[in-house]
Amino acid sequence: MEPLTLVALLVAAAAVAVAAVAVSRGAASAERADELAALLERTSEAVAELARRQATDAASTRASVDAAARESSQVTARMDALRNDVAVQLGATRDTLDRKLDGIGRNVGEQLSQIRADNGAQLERMRATVDEKLSRTLSDRLSTSFSQISRQLEAVDRGLGEMRGLASGVGDLKRVLSNVKTRGMLGEVQLGAILSEVLAPEQYEEQACVRPGSAERVDFAVRLPVEEGNPVLLPIDAKFPGDTYLALREASDQGDPDAVAAARARLETTIRAEARSISEKYVCVPQTTNFAIMFLPFEGLYAEVVGMPGLVEALQRDYRVNVAGPSTMAALLNSLQLSYQTFRLQRRTDEVLRTLQAVKAELPKYQDALRKAKAQIDRASGTVEKIITTRTNVMERKLAGIALDDEEGLPAADDADAADDLDLSDEGPAED
Repeated sequence: MEPLTLVALLVAAAAVAVAAVAVSRGAASAERADELAALLERTSEAVAELARRQATDAASTRASVDAAARESSQVTARMDALRNDVAVQLGATRDTLDRKLDGIGRNVGEQLSQIRADNGAQLERMRATVDEKLSRTLSDRLSTSFSQISRQLEAVDRGLGEMRGLASGVGDLKRVLSNVKTRGMLGEVQLGAILSEVLAPEQYEEQACVRPGSAERVDFAVRLPVEEGNPVLLPIDAKFPGDTYLALREASDQGDPDAVAAARARLETTIRAEARSISEKYVCVPQTTNFAIMFLPFEGLYAEVVGMPGLVEALQRDYRVNVAGPSTMAALLNSLQLSYQTFRLQRRTDEVLRTLQAVKAELPKYQDALRKAKAQIDRASGTVEKIITTRTNVMERKLAGIALDDEEGLPAADDADAADDLDLSDEGPAED
């Protein structure tokens, strides 16, 4: 059923229902019935108008629907044609793409083959270059290593030669040290070198005779200045008990306590004997000091002697002998050098005191002469004062008289030359 027809029927049904309700209630009048009749008539007209419009709209709608159906069939045909065209084009495009992809695959395969071949050739060249460089580097390094090894072997050979020379030198030194006389000369040479470095040549003697009437001569004697008389000699004798010291060193190296104790006891006995010999031969007061010095040329020997308990004190107490090594001897000589400077300074002080005493004795004579000179100067000053005052006044009076005579008897001088001549004539008597 059409929508408008349905609406008209509904309106008519509503009007009939309203009329029925009004009749059923019995409350409607004739006017009310007319109004309802008019309403029904208008409703019928409206329903008829609606029916006509519905018929017109249905015809136009049907025509539109037919046109739309025809257009839809045309669109469907076009879509089918377009679908067919697209399918054909897609097929052609697929074939083209397949052919292009096949060509691209072949090209890529060929290029990959070329790249693989090029890479293989480059890797082969790189391997050859690396092998060549490795071979050259290895050869260079081996050559360098062999040359260094050769130089080191030459250095080792030279070192072995030097070691042989040193061994022969050590043998020579051992032979020298095994001889008592040459061993003593070694200590004397070292002591002489220390003395020559610290003291002046006139401050010590070599092979000095310190005891009058004796043929014994000490290695060195240091001259110690005194206030009056000849210098006092300080005896210094070099001793080197090499045999006992070598035995002690060998026992120490072997680590035998008994042998070390026995060697140390022999060394102590030898040192005591040497100190007694020095005391008896070279200590002679007043020609020498009341003590002497035993010089030990090696620090190890000196350390062993000093390390023996009570030995140094016993040597000083019993034999009046002091022990000195190379370092302590240099320190002792430096202290003696200071004593030399102190003595010279004291002597210079005495000379200064004598000079001051002489000046003090001459001071009264100087004062008398100064007073006489002052008296003479005072007399000369009085004479000069008299000349300045008395004689000058007399000369001025005489000159004044001469000026009056010129004014009376001589014409006046007009020019400058005459005035200069007059001034010069006036200066003559003044100078007299």
